[in-house]
Formats: sequence, C-alpha cells, structure tokens
Amino acid sequence: MSPDKSDNTFLEAVDGRTMLAGSNRMEILLFSLGTNETFGINVFKVREVSKTPFITRAPNMPSGVEGLISLRGNVIPVLSLAKVLGIAAPGDPLGGSMMVTEYSKRTLGFLVEEVDRIIRVEWDKVRTPENVSSSVHNFITAITELPDGGLVSILDVETILANTFGEAVIGNIAPIVGGHEVNVFFVDDSAVARRKIAEVLDKLGVKHKHAQNGLEAWTRLEGMANHAHQTGRPLAEDLNMILVDAEMPEMDGYVLTRNIKNDQRFAGIPVVMHSSLSSEANRAMGKRVGVDAYVAKFDADVLADTLRPLLNRGR
Repeated sequence: MSPDKSDNTFLEAVDGRTMLAGSNRMEILLFSLGTNETFGINVFKVREVSKTPFITRAPNMPSGVEGLISLRGNVIPVLSLAKVLGIAAPGDPLGGSMMVTEYSKRTLGFLVEEVDRIIRVEWDKVRTPENVSSSVHNFITAITELPDGGLVSILDVETILANTFGEAVIGNIAPIVGGHEVNVFFVDDSAVARRKIAEVLDKLGVKHKHAQNGLEAWTRLEGMANHAHQTGRPLAEDLNMILVDAEMPEMDGYVLTRNIKNDQRFAGIPVVMHSSLSSEANRAMGKRVGVDAYVAKFDADVLADTLRPLLNRGR
C-alpha cells in the first residue's frame, strides 16, 4: 500500500534504523517513474515525501532541474528523475510525488511518478547491475529482487548529482612526503566516487588499489593478509590505510569495517569511512564498528586533510 503523500509517518525514526547498517541490511524506498520499472533509494537518504509542490522556474537551470522550492526557509533545487535518467518523453507530466533527499551535504527534491513502500533487504542480495537498459545503466548502482520476482534498480545518487551539477573540482592538494611508499586500498560502488577518490590520492602522491563492492573488498583484503602471512611480513608494512564506503552491494561498509577490526592481521591499519550518509546517526554507527575517521562526501580538501595525518602516522 502506498504511503500517504501528505505526511511522513512511514519515514519516522529513520536515524533509529541505523543499526540495520551493522547487520548488513538496509531499507529501500520504492518508487516509479511512469514506466514498468521499479526504482529504489536508501531510506537514509530520504528526509520526507510529499505531493509535488508548486515549483518556481528559474533561468539557466541544468538539464533535468525543473526549478526551485522554498522548504522551511531553505531554497532547494527540484529534479525530474525521469528526465535525468533519460526516460521521459516530451510533454510528460512531472510526476505526482516529491522525495526530499539529503546526501553529500546537499538537499534536493526528486520528482517521481509515485512513491510505493519501504522494503528491508539483505545487502548480500543486492547485486551490481549487469543487464540494465542502456538508458539508465549509468545511474544505477545496484539491483535487488522483490519477493514476487520483480527487480528493483537502486539509484546511484552520486552519479545523478555529478551528471546534473557537474563533478566536484579538485584543487591543489599538497603531496605527502614519501607518498610513493604509501599504499591505500579503497572501495566504493559508485564510478564517480571511485574516480574522485583516485584523483585525491593521486594528488597526495600515494599508491592505491580499489574494489567496487564490500564483498570484493573483503576478498581482496583477505588475499593481501594471507600473502603477508606467507611471506612473514606484517601487512601494515604494505598497506597503510583502508578507505570504505558505507552502502555497497553484497557487504556494506559497516560489516566490512567490523571484519577488518576483528582480524588481528589488520592491526595498526586505520580505516576511514567516506560516505554520502552524513547524519550523526551514521557517524555513530561508524564509530561503533571501529572506524578511525568518518568523512562526508565529497569535499576533496576535507578528505585529504583527514587522510594526511593517518597516512603519516607511524612513518
């Protein structure tokens, strides 16, 4: 049954659900865009849902941005998701519902055809997309299956943000002294995020490897640890930091961090969580599983300033 678009009782206590992240589960808000496909977004990113309000048109708006609204004293842009994803036909209505989202320190309105319901899914049932229609593939970060066999395409909000407003510009970042001897392993399921993280690490002058989801990261990290054990070298001599995303297919960053922190082979290697989920509840969850620092996406200077002292530690 669809929630009442005029209230947000079904979104109450979102921060109270943060414990789900530590159990490798999440909740997804399902919605439609006027096609036969079902889309989803992590509930932690959604602040409220309402009927589509009056939108003030503004000149020189990026493609897909319908205009601006005033929300409790703040002016926020409103995007038509169907247009951003390239599946809206000329003259199509904007959609009857608006999701107000908060991620990467930005608040946006997303116009959708209809909001459906919230479902709870296991991260190990969430897969990297493969056979997704070409029109939306670049905007989908994962796929999961409903009990009736239907598929849900989970949005890559970082790609939507970058495609609409442009990617974050990374300015001058001073390199780390002796950075060529420093090794960082990072994991993120967003192609845009991986590209920007790599750019920051390149400017810091450090070597890096990456994975695209939590399970792949843990498999590769275990391989590194096994190799270090076989060669008799402490892993910390060859791996100086692990940078993890929070929400990822197959294994989320909280479970990945807990695995790392509970394994003595990774002792002395700091773990930094880098996430678009920037609420205090998510930070608290990161602290609970043992992250050494929590950085909200995406501010290159803040990321670099957070990594620098941890990378210099013990060198």
